[in-house]
Amino acid sequence: MTNAPEQLMDNWKKNIILFLSSQTISLFGTSLVQYAIMWYVTLTTKSGVMMTVFIICGFIPTFLLSPVAGVWADRYNRKRLIMISDAMIALATLILAILFLIGYESVWLMFVMAAVRAIGTGVQTPAVGAILPQLVPKDQLTKVNGINGSLQAVNMFVAPMVSAALLTMSSIEIIFFIDVVTAAIAIMILLFFLKISIHSKAAEKQTTSYFHDLKEGVLFIKNHDYLKKFFLFFAIFFVLLAPAAFLTPLQVTRSFGDEVWRLTAIEIAFSVGMMAGGGLIAAWGGFKNKIHTMAFSGLIMGACTVALGVVPMFWIYLAFMAIFGIAMPVFNTPTTVLLQESVEENYLGRIFGVFGMISTSMMPAGMLLFGPLADVVEIEWLLIGTGLLTMVLTFFLANNKVLIDMGKPVLKENAER
Repeated sequence: MTNAPEQLMDNWKKNIILFLSSQTISLFGTSLVQYAIMWYVTLTTKSGVMMTVFIICGFIPTFLLSPVAGVWADRYNRKRLIMISDAMIALATLILAILFLIGYESVWLMFVMAAVRAIGTGVQTPAVGAILPQLVPKDQLTKVNGINGSLQAVNMFVAPMVSAALLTMSSIEIIFFIDVVTAAIAIMILLFFLKISIHSKAAEKQTTSYFHDLKEGVLFIKNHDYLKKFFLFFAIFFVLLAPAAFLTPLQVTRSFGDEVWRLTAIEIAFSVGMMAGGGLIAAWGGFKNKIHTMAFSGLIMGACTVALGVVPMFWIYLAFMAIFGIAMPVFNTPTTVLLQESVEENYLGRIFGVFGMISTSMMPAGMLLFGPLADVVEIEWLLIGTGLLTMVLTFFLANNKVLIDMGKPVLKENAER
């Protein structure tokens, strides 16, 4: 019996290594395709409206599916849901590769593909967010989420270079096939090597309807004021983030040049920053109050957004893109951990489903405004305006008493009781 705690510790470390490895492999293939499709649309159309259509196709299905997928993540085996979504995305990519090989190439086909991949993402996101607390002790969540952020950043660093090289030396179909292979490897790791016990609600016989479970999730949010304010903040935040997230490639194409290496450079600068930021938050852990950490990093992102709208030289532009990247995981990690710590396990899927719905709906909502504006107003002015508003928003975040109470370490202790 004396060895039980040590064996348990070894077990969770092994499981999280396997899980993060599978997700990193899958993400690499997904990132290759994502960059290839984005650059294909950007360089082919050079249109803010077409970029908006592409982005909406990539988000609306996730928005529509997130509430239902959140219920699935609470009712069913989360590992199985992740494998199914990976398989669905791989199948869609395979079909796209075959269509391109037989000569059917179209921008609108890319829009359809973005929508299909978004469905898979809609299923996977709440399941991944909810499964981590099953794998990791609560006092290790910040560290593990930070490490996961760094792994994602490594992918973001490598993927654009590999994608650009493959587009230069071969064809886009090769990238599609690589995505199919990486998805297959990720699924096999989860299927044959990772053992995860099913959470309590999924282990029970389901006696209630989907609608009843969805209603329970909505009531859970309604009865917790901190969640209502938390989600309201993010609804506004994601709208303001849209130009920096989606219009910067178009800005670079228009203002600095349409060479592929420039588009690659901004992605690399951002991903290098994210690697550093992920390592920083994993080692540091952030301020004692997680809301303070979010507000601090949000302020930096707002300032960098303004800077991206005013700097005249491309290399300075890349420096601010890197700083933006550092701030991103420092913001995202405490956000995820706060939800994982403060929400009961059997509600986590539904809460992450609602969170995913907000994030995937507000950015397209922002692009409905900023995308068409980008064809009549300089993108630099859009970045300056949204950056300043983001800085104001983070000031309100840092001074909201309900959210400050949510971010206190004592909340984690209460969630464990």
